[in-house]
Amino acid sequence: MKVVIVGGVAGGATAAARLRRLDERAEIVIFERSGHVSYANCGLPYYIGGAIGEARALTLQTPESFSARFRVAVKVRHEVTALHPDRKTVSVKSLETGEEWEESYDKLILSPGARPTRPRLPGVELEKLFTLRTVEDTLRIKAHINAHHPSSAVLAGGGFIGLELAENLRALGMEVTIVQRPKQLMSPFDPDMAAFLHAEARGHGVKLALGQTVEGFAEKDGGVDVIRKEGPPLHADIVVLAIGVTPDTGLAKEAGLELGLKDSIIVNDRMETSVPDIYAVGDAVQVKHYVTGQDAVISLAGPANKQGRIAADNICGGDSRYLGSQGSSVIKVFDLTAACTGVNESGARRAGLEVDAVILSPMSHAGYYPGGRLMTMKVVFEKGTYRLLGAQIVGYEGVDKRIDVLATAIHAGLTVVQLKDLDLAYAPPYSSAKDPVNMAGFMAENLAGGVVKQFRLEDVDRLPRDGSVTLLDVRTPREYALGHVEGFWNLPIDELRQRLDELEAGKPVYVICQSGLRSYIACRILEGHGFETYNFAGGFRYFDAVVNDCRLIEAATACGMDR
Repeated sequence: MKVVIVGGVAGGATAAARLRRLDERAEIVIFERSGHVSYANCGLPYYIGGAIGEARALTLQTPESFSARFRVAVKVRHEVTALHPDRKTVSVKSLETGEEWEESYDKLILSPGARPTRPRLPGVELEKLFTLRTVEDTLRIKAHINAHHPSSAVLAGGGFIGLELAENLRALGMEVTIVQRPKQLMSPFDPDMAAFLHAEARGHGVKLALGQTVEGFAEKDGGVDVIRKEGPPLHADIVVLAIGVTPDTGLAKEAGLELGLKDSIIVNDRMETSVPDIYAVGDAVQVKHYVTGQDAVISLAGPANKQGRIAADNICGGDSRYLGSQGSSVIKVFDLTAACTGVNESGARRAGLEVDAVILSPMSHAGYYPGGRLMTMKVVFEKGTYRLLGAQIVGYEGVDKRIDVLATAIHAGLTVVQLKDLDLAYAPPYSSAKDPVNMAGFMAENLAGGVVKQFRLEDVDRLPRDGSVTLLDVRTPREYALGHVEGFWNLPIDELRQRLDELEAGKPVYVICQSGLRSYIACRILEGHGFETYNFAGGFRYFDAVVNDCRLIEAATACGMDR
């Protein structure tokens, strides 16, 4: 059996290694257009910024080492220019010699990945305008920086690459501006959670030009003007396009393979395309979203590697199935870590789901053990069923641990209430006896059982200020003086029982505190005295971050007060 693989990065390299482990006699050939295989796309910005010191660290295998270990013919700088399913061959061109030929196959795996999106705008081909997708792109940017010492950069796009590159260029002392049409960074996050990232980026000197349309690029004064619809040009020494990626499926389209969203390749759960004996994996394929069941294109290394393994299993006579992508991801944003899994609240609503969320700001480990740091969690669930749909976390430490627990819970089909039952490891340096994931479950259980009702950020401006309801802030006078929501009056939690007569009976009471904990306790006190109450989800700290662009603080007390 002869297997030809087009593309030798995540999915293609994984497929080749798995094929060899399953079949020692198979002939396996990889054609890779770039000069490298099995390289770490996600590490490229960190080499530019110097966090990764050597370029060779970006490649997990060289063509030589991969060939020696797995006996795979690795052909780098070779481009597959056409597919011929009718005669089971591919056209190949050596980019070094210009030689062209047809290579036969019994099974074909397409792992072409995705290419950086390059908008059709004036000046998009300028010399000082870069993209970042391959090792070659990285070396090109690094060489330019070393040779010309640019002092400023504009990044068009604020997704994973844009944010990571912003941090690394700031580490080099460059002035950095991110410009993009969407009004928030990091689209996998809801706008309220993205607000923490905005404040963190601005706090580290990154300028954000959000909700702005780029109309072209022009050379000026030795640099580049980024022409925008909403204002004067943004000038910088270099520009990097980080708008996103587009499935690289020209070959598949020309060969008549069935395509789907964004011209991605349609595959079944065995990674088989519409053409017999041709498989496809990675950033170029359409998948099912694990939570919504809808078609999606999700460009992440984890799914690509899984898909490569599945394709290899099935080629070798197995029956492996890809269950769908959750979009679990994590990113370092200066001092913060941000992670998400499943579907966000906005996406769930677009999918036609009725949703709600619990929002909490726990410490990463036991508050009495030194060094604990704050995080903000948003856990999204379906109304009525309480099916766990997704989660987003922003914090300083312990974020990756919690998002992986929540990703596992989603995969297992747990409800948000069942999070309370998870038996998670505890020791004071690592967690709390009631882990933040458990706490999210407790909060959802209270909602499900009618123990508490909540109001959300979008409800605040709609609350009447005519005296028909009571708007109550139960923080300390000092906290209240430092900032509060308009219309809410201050009655500290520890004085509440003694001052109940100041609250008018029969009026609903909407309660807020710094984190949501003291306000929850206040709600229970008031409910015990016959009041109808609503607790603000997330607390004033969350409100302040979203509405007033405040950065996330590092630590809080056990009752949720800022330290």
